[in-house]
Amino acid sequence: MNREQLERDAPIVAPELLNKLLLATSFDGTHVSGRIVEVEAYTGDDPASHTFRGPTPRNAVMFGPAGHAYVYTSYGIHQCLNVVTGTAGDGQAVLIRAVDPIEGIELIAVRRGHRAPRELTDGPGKVGQAFALCAELNGVDLLDPSSTLRV
Repeated sequence: MNREQLERDAPIVAPELLNKLLLATSFDGTHVSGRIVEVEAYTGDDPASHTFRGPTPRNAVMFGPAGHAYVYTSYGIHQCLNVVTGTAGDGQAVLIRAVDPIEGIELIAVRRGHRAPRELTDGPGKVGQAFALCAELNGVDLLDPSSTLRV
C-alpha cells in the first residue's frame, strides 16, 4: 500500500490490509514475515479507540501521518501494532490482530515458546511477541523501505 491509500478512514483501509505482508528485520539481519489475516479498525468516535478522548503523549502517533506504526503496551505486557490511517489529526488506526507466518517461522516459534503452529500469531499480543515489537518502534514509518518494520 502507499501513503495515499492509507490516508482514508480506518474502516475502509482495514480490509485492504488483509493479505498484505508484515515484515520485521532484527538487529542481526534475520527476517520475520507474515500475511495479515485479521485486523480491527479504530476511529476517533469509537469509545474503544485510544483517540476517543483526544490527543495525549501516548496516542499522539495515531493522529498522523498515515502509514506509521502505533505500538502500545496492552495489559502491561503485550506489545500491539496498529497502522495509522486517515488524514493528520484524525486519530485513526488499524490494529493488526493476527498474521499467518511466512518467513522466520523457527525464530517466531522460539520467541513464542515453541507453541503449536496455529497458536504462534493468532492474536495481537502474539504478533507483538513473534515480531519482537517494542516501544521504540512506535512512530516508525511502515512504508519506508529502510525501516526495520514494514507493511
